[in-house]
Amino acid sequence: GNTKLASGHLHVKVTKVRVRGGNTKFRALRLDHGNFSWGSEAVTRKTRLLDVVYNASNNEMVRTQSLVKGAIIAIDAAPFKQWYMQHYGEELGIKKGREAKLEVTKKSKGVEAKLAARREGHKIDPHLDEQFSTGRLYASIASRPGQCGRCDGYILEGKELEFYVRKMQKKTAKK
Repeated sequence: GNTKLASGHLHVKVTKVRVRGGNTKFRALRLDHGNFSWGSEAVTRKTRLLDVVYNASNNEMVRTQSLVKGAIIAIDAAPFKQWYMQHYGEELGIKKGREAKLEVTKKSKGVEAKLAARREGHKIDPHLDEQFSTGRLYASIASRPGQCGRCDGYILEGKELEFYVRKMQKKTAKK
């Protein structure tokens, strides 16, 4: 069968398979983490896989939580939130009306100037910011877990994110 979503680090299972020519493939049977990149910010982090939310090829694969190339999954936003805080000096995913509770850390004038320069003219996609406030990001799997034993991909943003959010809303409206 396909690679499934594991429920915790203890249940991750990847087997070695001998294939034609004496080469090896890594068949991931159960995975709970992967390496995901945030294209517009050019940053990649290892993060937990939370849920399989959409699969264009088959609804059955969403029900059985199968991890295959092209599946849309929900991943943990925390590593990216931390990076953003470090890089821009401001928090992501704060709901309007609520103030960010920041621990004031002492920064040198040079560091402050650098962060201010980075923030200048920098805008984040409102759809993505909304996801950061829930702590879950939608991502697409780009690797083939059954072939290479890894679940790597990229965070959905822009038009692609809008497209899949629309698809998922349609699917929930049908039920």
